[in-house]
Amino acid sequence: MIKSEKKLKELSAILDKKNLILISEAIKSLRDEQPYEGAIGLLISYYNESEDFSIRRTIEGFMNDIKDQSASPEVIAEIKKPWKASTISMVVSSCWQSGIDYSDYLADLAKVFLEGDYLTAVECFTVIEESVQYNNRSKKDEIIRIIENNPVTSIDEKTTLTLELISILER
Repeated sequence: MIKSEKKLKELSAILDKKNLILISEAIKSLRDEQPYEGAIGLLISYYNESEDFSIRRTIEGFMNDIKDQSASPEVIAEIKKPWKASTISMVVSSCWQSGIDYSDYLADLAKVFLEGDYLTAVECFTVIEESVQYNNRSKKDEIIRIIENNPVTSIDEKTTLTLELISILER
């Protein structure tokens, strides 16, 4: 990713205007540009605050279509922020839908799995399941320890999902 304060300011100004047509066009144009630092964060922040379904869908589509591996640190940084549950779930979902390799971030995703709601946990489960094959035994064991040291306290679907995740990691 490149650093471009100018592009970041331009995107921020467009988002601040709240003109849905301009915002949609700006998001679509991001697909054709070299990614720049901060754009993902701005879009996720806007998504988190927006009630407009079409803009939210456009941002979701953009996130799902990210193909640049250099975007993964920014995506993970956004997942760790205190966004609404639906926002975090969307960002985690984009991890597996984009096809980017998140195997270096499985410990972060395991923590989000434990802290998040059920839908977010399912999305984290999917990313971990898709990426675990690229990790060695010690990395898998580290993730198992994270999960076992922070168990799900309620007896519900998430408990079953947690047991299944541990089973996958033990393979």
